[in-house]
Formats: sequence, C-alpha cells, structure tokens
Amino acid sequence: MACCGNCFCCHCCCRDGETRTPEELTILGETRDEEDEILPRKDYESLDYDRCINEPYVEVLEGMDNKKAKKYEAVKWIMVFAIGVSIGLVGLLVDFFVRLFTQIKFSLVGKSVEECSVKGCLALSLLQLLAFNMAFIFIASVLVLIEPVAAGSGIPEIKSYLNGVKIPGIVRLRTFLCKVFGVLFTVAGGLFVGKEGPMIHSGAIVGAGLPQFQSITFKKIRFDFPYFRSDRDKRDFVSAGAAAGVAAAFGAPIGGTLFSLEEGSSFWNQALTWKVLFCSMSATFTLNFFRSGINYNKWGSFQLPGLLNFGEFKCLEGDKSCHLWTVVDLAFFVLMGVVGGLLGALFNCVNKRLAKYRMKHVHPKAKFVRVLESLLVTMVTTVVIFTVSMTLGECRDLPTPTPIPTTNNTTTLVDQYENINSTIRQFFCPNNTYNDMATLFFNPQEVAIHQLFHQDGTFSPVTLSVFFLLYFLLACWTYGVSVPSGLFVPSLLCGAAFGRLVANLLKINLGMHIYSGTFALIGAAAFLGGVVRMTISLTVILIESTNEITYGLPIMITLMVAKWTGDFFNKGIYDIHILLKGVPLLEWETEVEMDRLTASDIMEPNLTYVYPHTRIQSLVSILRTTVYHAFPVVTENRHNEREFMKGNILVSNNIRFKKASVLTRAGEQRRRCQSMKSYPSSELRNVCDEQLPVAEPAEEGQDMLQQMLERRHVPYPNLYPDQSPSEDWTMEERFRPLTFHGLILRSQLVNLLIRGVCYAENQSSATQPRLSYAEMTEDYPRFPDIHDLDLALLNPRMIVDVTPYMNPCPYTVSPNTHVSQVFNLFRTMGLRHLPVVNAVGEIVGIITRHNLTHEFLLAKLRQHYVTI
Repeated sequence: MACCGNCFCCHCCCRDGETRTPEELTILGETRDEEDEILPRKDYESLDYDRCINEPYVEVLEGMDNKKAKKYEAVKWIMVFAIGVSIGLVGLLVDFFVRLFTQIKFSLVGKSVEECSVKGCLALSLLQLLAFNMAFIFIASVLVLIEPVAAGSGIPEIKSYLNGVKIPGIVRLRTFLCKVFGVLFTVAGGLFVGKEGPMIHSGAIVGAGLPQFQSITFKKIRFDFPYFRSDRDKRDFVSAGAAAGVAAAFGAPIGGTLFSLEEGSSFWNQALTWKVLFCSMSATFTLNFFRSGINYNKWGSFQLPGLLNFGEFKCLEGDKSCHLWTVVDLAFFVLMGVVGGLLGALFNCVNKRLAKYRMKHVHPKAKFVRVLESLLVTMVTTVVIFTVSMTLGECRDLPTPTPIPTTNNTTTLVDQYENINSTIRQFFCPNNTYNDMATLFFNPQEVAIHQLFHQDGTFSPVTLSVFFLLYFLLACWTYGVSVPSGLFVPSLLCGAAFGRLVANLLKINLGMHIYSGTFALIGAAAFLGGVVRMTISLTVILIESTNEITYGLPIMITLMVAKWTGDFFNKGIYDIHILLKGVPLLEWETEVEMDRLTASDIMEPNLTYVYPHTRIQSLVSILRTTVYHAFPVVTENRHNEREFMKGNILVSNNIRFKKASVLTRAGEQRRRCQSMKSYPSSELRNVCDEQLPVAEPAEEGQDMLQQMLERRHVPYPNLYPDQSPSEDWTMEERFRPLTFHGLILRSQLVNLLIRGVCYAENQSSATQPRLSYAEMTEDYPRFPDIHDLDLALLNPRMIVDVTPYMNPCPYTVSPNTHVSQVFNLFRTMGLRHLPVVNAVGEIVGIITRHNLTHEFLLAKLRQHYVTI
C-alpha cells in the first residue's frame, strides 16, 4: 500500500507552469508546441478486453460442457440477428420522418415561392422557410442539451470506445433516443448534415444495450439475463452494431464490416468477422424489405437497399460511343484525388480551428449559448441558400426526353426520367424553365446527389462552382455545432459538385466524350476520402452503393491518392476530433524511433498495492484515497524467508545474474530523480534530495545470488497491515521489493466489501464466504462506488482474502522489453493494465493506456535524448 513516492516532487513542480523551461516540461511529461495542442486527458477510463481468469470464472469453465457451450453460442447469434433487425427498423424510422418533414416543408415553401414570385412577397416565403428550419433545429439542440454526447456524428466516440476507451454516456439509452430523434429534426431543418454518421452511433448503442436486457436510464427495464456481462462481449456487440449502422445507411453490408475493422475495432478475430457480417446483412435486408414495401407497395422486392442510394450507372441502350470510364480517364482521376486530398486537408484544418474556438468561447458559457449558435448557423444557411437561389440561379430549359428504345428497360428509364423531373425546381423562373441552383439547394441531399450522378447537362459551371464553395464553407461551419450531425452525405455532395464541374470543363474546353456521372462519383470519393482518410471500407461502400464493380479500380486509386495527399498536411476529421477531446487513442503501431525506450522508461513505479489477506480498514482507506482501477496483489520480501529459500540449491547453482541486472523500484525511482536533478532549475534539482537515502554498504562476503533467491515467489503469508504507509517513509521504504502474485480490480474489491466477503482474525480464510461468477458480474456495467458503502455495517478488523478473485496470471512484461513489443501486446490483447515484473518475480511498475499514448512516448523520448 505504498503511496506516491514523489508526491512532494509532483506538487512542487506544478506551480508556476508558465515559467518552466522546455526541458522541465519534458521531464514532467508535459509538452506544448506552437499550436497549443491538447494533451490526452487522464480522466478517461479504459475498457478491459482481457478476461480475468479467477476462481469464479474457472468454476464456470469447469461447469461448461459442450451442450452449454453451444447454447451460449446460439444465444450470441440470436443477439447479433436481433441487433441487425433493430438497426434496420431504426433506419426505417429515421428515413420515414425525415422524408415526411422535408416533404411538408418543401411543399409549403414551394407553393409560397411560386405565389410570391408573382405577387412580390418573397420575404414571406423566406420567413416561412426560416420558421420551419429554426423550429426543427431548436428541438434538435434541446435534445443535445439533455444528453451532450448525442452531438455530432458519434463516429469519433465509437472509434474511441472500440479502441478501448470508455466514453461516459456514449452507449446509454438516453443518448440513443436523443441521437435518433435529434438527427431527424437536424436533417429536416436544412442544415448541411447527414444522417448516416448518427446511424453508426445509433447502431453501436443498440449493439451495446440490447444484449444486456437492462437500462441505466430506465431502471425498471431489467431482466435476469446472465450472459455477456463483460467489456469483451459488449465491445464485440458494439462492433457489430456499428457495422450494421453503416450497412443500413449505405446498403453496404460488406463495407460496414470492413468499416468496423478498419476504423473502429482494435481487437478482431475470425468468429467476430462472421457475426459482424451477419449483423450487417440482417440490418440491410430488414431496411430494404420495409422501405421497398412502403415506398413501392412491393413487399419482398428489395429495391431500396440503404438510406442513401446512388442509383444505377449505365449508358443508354444504343449509344455505342458511351463508356463509364476509360484508361485515359485514370490520369484525371489521380489529379482529382490530389485535389480532393488538398480540399479535405483544408476542410479539416478550418474545422479544427472552429472546434478549438468553440471549446474556448462557446462551451464554457451557459448551455443556451450552444442553442443560439445552432440557430445562428441555421439562419445563415437558410438565408444564403434562399438568396443565392434567387440571385445566382440560372433559368434553364427543361430537359427533353431522350428517345428510349423499346427494350425490357423501358419502364426503368421512364421512371428515372420522371423522378428527375419531379425534383426539378422552377423557383424564380418562367414556365418551361427551371432554376438549376434551387434544384440543388431545395431538395433533400440524397436527391441532389442522385441528380449530380445521373442528370446530364443541366448544371452550368458557374452554378456548380458557387454551390461547391458555399457547401464547403457552410458544411465546415456546421460540423461541430450542438446537434446530431453526420459528415458523409455533405462530403459526398460537395465532392460530387466538384467532380461534375470537372466533367463539364473537360466536355466544354477539351471536347472529351466522357460520362459525367463517373466524374461526379470520383469527385465525391476524392473529397470524402480527403476528409475522413478511409481507404478499404470506403472503396467497398461506394462500390456496393453504385452496384457497379467496374468502379473498383478508379475509386481505390482515387481514395489512396486523396489519403496520401491529405496525410501530408494533417489527420482525418475523426482523428482530429478525437485529439481535441483528449482521448488517449492508441494507433495501430508506434514509430520506429520509440524502440529506443523500454518498459522501464515508460512504466509508473509508484504503486498502490494490496496484500493477499488485508484488513477491511486498509482496503477502505486505499479505495477512498485513490482513483486507480486495479491494484497489484503482492507480498513483501521479509528476512525470515531466508531459510525457506536456502533449500533451492539447484536454482542457486543455475542462476548467474548480477545484482545490477535486476531492476528494482527504488533503483528506478532514484535514477529518475537523478535525471531531474541534472537540470539547472533549482526547483527540479532539489525536489528529490530528501527522497534519496544513504546507500548502506553491503556486508562483506554476502552472497548476491542468495539475495536474488530471497525475492523469489513464495506462498501467500497472512499479512495484516493495519494502516496506510506513512508519509515519513524513506524512498527505500516506499519502494521496497514486492513479489507479484496477481491483479485485482477496484470493482471487485468494492463488490467483496459490499457483500461482506471476509473472515475474522481468529478464523481460517476457508471460512470466508464464496461469491459466484454471476454474483461478481451482476452489477455490470455500473458497479457500486466505494463511497456508497455503509461503513457502519463493516468491522474494520475483519480480513478479506482477495486471492480467489484476483487474476493470478495477467500478461506481464520484463523491464527491458522494447516499447514496440509492449505496445503491440497491450493493443492487440486489449489490456487495461500491464504489470512490469523483473527476473526474480518482483513487480517494479505498471503500464496503462496513458503510458503508451503518442504524446507521452514522445515526451519520454525527448527526456531520453536529453539524459544521454
């Protein structure tokens, strides 16, 4: 139960932070650059993907025969199917009400514009449109005030969750309700946002909550369902839910699976792949079944696979000279990928500065200020699109129907032509003409994308340029306001306008015979790839959305070029917002130069630990005075163990270690204090002087190997510490050698205390009550807090035997392990705590997620260089 060995050091060094030198900031693990980057916050908790193999869990495994194992697996498949169906129904709900509200708004405003164009009362039409939009956005903003985590797309938060970081409230039922109803009002309110990103977040919440059969928001929703009570199972279901959200949004089940693999999940296996794909398929076909039946009254026809449908890309029958794309076009696609990467980097840079401004000047103020900001963005967006459509829109002749050969595709082509004409807006234009700018702005975004992909020769270069510029600026401003909002559709629409503009210029200036829809699609892929920096999953999503496999090569090339170009300047939009939130995200791998560091350089040697048998008063004191979520279970190396270890002559004759080769906690702390003292600052030079004890000379003739052997693993002694360590302890007392036996979580200790698992001092530990695995996990995911414990019900002199409930075999590393190996083990296995154990079984430190973040490793690397 050693407390922090350099508490005075940390306290003293935290004053007058502005006067510290860069070297001092590096020593203290703080870095500041010119852009004042936000460092990872330490109040985020980590999820634990690793299983705790304690005695209750082993008892469950021993009672698990083949029949029960198959039953458990069958229940898991049923849950995956239920998640997919539920997400499909959620997508159906959102799509239905967005279409309903949008249709009501545009029909009423359209009639008003047509009447006022003659009567000269267009101001009333603008006020009517403002009333609709601001009312919808006000409702969405209020919902976000109820649950702030519902703002934005939710993809950065879900990506962080799947990476192993617990974001408070991110998968709660209240967040789900605010997200679903908020996004339909946001999209209907005319902001340049999409509903596809929030669908991914909603799917993740369904995946997290449905298998639990309980709700924290609505406490009456609680069923006796003993399965899936761990972070490991919950995170697998969240992966499936997020993938199903992508599948429902784009009608792309394979793309959703790859999205969950590429962007989200840090831990993957073959069994999870099948479950995620099955869940995505269930969501896609559920949504397709109901949408096709409701919209076309053809139940079971499966004509509308996703919320966003790109339509069918193909040339007209009889047009021999038409090709979707040729090899010559690949050169232009590469150039469009470069431009898309540059535009995406610019978009991310501007949005990052806006987000920082909001964090400093909007979020600290009263909550209603966020609502006012949302209403301001809505008002500006509405006035701009109305004014631009009225002043800059060109009145163009209605397209004449193209002669259609009598083939089996006649009905499809006629329907497509009728759909295009039904979405054309005549605002401010005479009869037999239409306003091309209003046709893009006064239609749902999915309709505008469909027009840019398929309607031929109906938008002028000036219209496309103005539309692209306004959409770029307003979408960049909108992403980050306090409303549920996605970024996929705005990016696709903005990029489609860019691609269509390139196609028009090539046709007009170079006289090239190209398919404009292909360039619009490539432009959409280039801009979206430049913003989000996705490659594999986005390629498959776009291929599945277009239902055209021949687009695979150009889309892949464009996305790769856009990603490489954008990565030269900054990160993807989701990674930027993760960094702005201070989330300690772990990348796929560390940089090569980080291998100059070892586990001993980055570990935390100041440990708070418990003994195998500890009094209740000591446990309560530890839990109430610390915030750690796991504690090493250790025994101290006592001199009375010498006789026990002398019998091991065989080991004594085979060990050839030297004393200097074994890292100890005291030696590591002394080295770090010496490193601090090497700096000219008196503040850092003197903070650790009092902590360094005078080294006692070793006894002559003392066997160093015997000292090593004394620290080997021994049976658990019955130690009864009565109080926490004293503040007057020397460094050697604080950092005494500790034999490591396992890890126990805070939640497990609190659970043992609440349930009265203890025994009296005059009794054997065998008399202590035993808890089952179901009792240990009953309160998951919200375990009771130590401050909820009624101390009057406890006898502080009673003793708790923690050995049956600790994890006796956690993953460990040697102090000399390179950082890349530590990082790969921690990330691949999904660990929360990684003990560092030396060659003789002593724990010398512990590594957590915060010790492996890029910022922390970079600071330690700088310290390493300075020390050398």
